[in-house]
Amino acid sequence: MDPRVHEHAEILVDWSARVESGDNVVLSVAEGAHDLAVAVAEALGERGANLLATYDSDELARAYLRGHDGDFDADPAHELALVANADVYLRLGGGRNTTATADVPSETRQAYRRARTEIREARMDTDWVSTVHPTRSLAQQAGMAYDEYREFVYIAVLRDWESLADEMAQLKTILDEGSEIHIEKSETDLWLSIENRTAVNSAASVDYDSHNLPSGEVFTAPADAEGTVVFDVPMTVDATRLRDVRLTFEDGEVVDYAAAQGEAVLEEILDTDAGARRLGELGIGMNRGIDRVTDSILFDEKMGETVHLAVGRAYDACLPDGETGNQSAVHTDLITDMSGESTLSVDGEVIQRNGTFRWENGFGGRT
Repeated sequence: MDPRVHEHAEILVDWSARVESGDNVVLSVAEGAHDLAVAVAEALGERGANLLATYDSDELARAYLRGHDGDFDADPAHELALVANADVYLRLGGGRNTTATADVPSETRQAYRRARTEIREARMDTDWVSTVHPTRSLAQQAGMAYDEYREFVYIAVLRDWESLADEMAQLKTILDEGSEIHIEKSETDLWLSIENRTAVNSAASVDYDSHNLPSGEVFTAPADAEGTVVFDVPMTVDATRLRDVRLTFEDGEVVDYAAAQGEAVLEEILDTDAGARRLGELGIGMNRGIDRVTDSILFDEKMGETVHLAVGRAYDACLPDGETGNQSAVHTDLITDMSGESTLSVDGEVIQRNGTFRWENGFGGRT
C-alpha cells in the first residue's frame, strides 16, 4: 500500500476527528475507497475506538431511489439510532461513476433529503469529517491522469495544518470584527451582512469546527445579502453540470437566477424549501496546495483565490449562542474565481485584491 494512504488515515483520525479510546465511530466507505478504509480501520483499532463500517455506493443509492415510489418514511429509527449513538462519523468518498445518480428524478432526491432531516442533524452533532480516497473516476472528473490526481490529492491533504491555521487566523479575526462584506468583480456586486457572526478557521479539524479533509478556508454565515453574484467556476451538482450561475438577492433571498448550463437543477435546488433561497455560508479559499479546479467541491471551494457561497443550511458554529440560522435540507456551494480583477472588502477596507490578501506579497496597497 502507498505509505501516503496510512499518512492520510493518521491525519484523519488524529488531527481531524481527534478520535479517543472508547469512541463509537461510524465509517462510511464509498466504492473505491477500500485501501483508505483499511488504513483508517487499523488506526481506529490502535486507538481503542469502536468501529462500525457502512458501504456507501452511488449505484446502490440510484437503484434504491429509482425503485422507490418517493413517499419516504421520515427519519427511519434504525438509521437515526446509528448516527445518534455515534461519537464520530467519518465519510471516505470515492466511487466508480461520478454521475451514477444522473437519472434519478429530482423530486425523488428532494423528497429523500427532506425525509432525512433529523438523521442529517444527528450526524452533524457528531465529530464528523469527510475526505476522499483518490480513485480513477475522480481523476477522470478532474481531467487528470490517475497518478497525477493522486499527487494532487496528497499535496492538498498532507499539509502542515497547524501552520495553515495560524495564517488563516488573520482572516478569521478580520471577519469576526467586521460587519459588512462587499465582493466586486465583473458582473458581481454583492453586499453581505456578517454582524455578530463568528468565522470558522477551517483547518481540517473538529477542534476548529472544521469537518473536511482537506480544508483550508475561513467561512461564516451571512445574516443578509443584497446584489448580484456570478459563479464562474463550473461544477457538478446532483450529477448535473452547472456553469455560469447568476443569483440576485434582495432582503437576503434569491429573487432571480440563471445559469448557462444546468438551470433546471439550479431551480430544483432553490425550490427544495424556503431556506434554499437564502445563504447559509460565505467561504474564502486559502489552501494554495489546491491549484486547479477538479469538479469536486471538497477541493475546489478550498482553492486559493476563490470565494464560495452556499444556498441553504447555515452552520451553528457561525451563529451567536441561542440563535437559529438559516434552515434547509440543502447546502449547495457555488464558487467564483477572484484571481482576476476583483476586490473583497470588509467594512470598506480591501482585504483581498485579485486573489491576494493584504498580508501577502503583491497585494499592492490597502485602498
